[in-house]
Amino acid sequence: MEIAGWIVVIALFAIGMAGAVFPILPGALAIYAAFFVYGFFISFSSFGFWFWTIQTLIVIVLFVADYAVSAWGVKKYGGSKASVVGSTIGVLVGPFVIPAFGLILGPLIGAVIGELFAGANLEKALKAGLGAVVGLFTSTVVKFILQGAMIVIFLIWL
Repeated sequence: MEIAGWIVVIALFAIGMAGAVFPILPGALAIYAAFFVYGFFISFSSFGFWFWTIQTLIVIVLFVADYAVSAWGVKKYGGSKASVVGSTIGVLVGPFVIPAFGLILGPLIGAVIGELFAGANLEKALKAGLGAVVGLFTSTVVKFILQGAMIVIFLIWL
């Protein structure tokens, strides 16, 4: 059972790290679930109050930072709430509509459309779209760092 547990834990870690790039995957939640899988298959004895507190705080920070950093990118480049909503929809829909480049073009196009619907001119809308892409890349880097930290903390804790 221990080998099966480790296989599932490693698979969840891989899914979690892929979730940093592909927003449709459960990212931090997959990594968090791996801790429970480890506990059920192997042992919860390594984990105490501080382990769960630190990991839970990282997950909360990840969720808040993911939205905040993306919104920051759009706002920094002059976008409105409409472009934030549009870029969020674009992140979710883009990879399905444009498989090869949808992850980048989705937020860009979504922010531009959102800004145009809000009444902005094309130049301002394109600038907001660029901000959405900058926010997406920044958010991805933050997710990689924090999710990697979750895995490293888990391994050190063992």
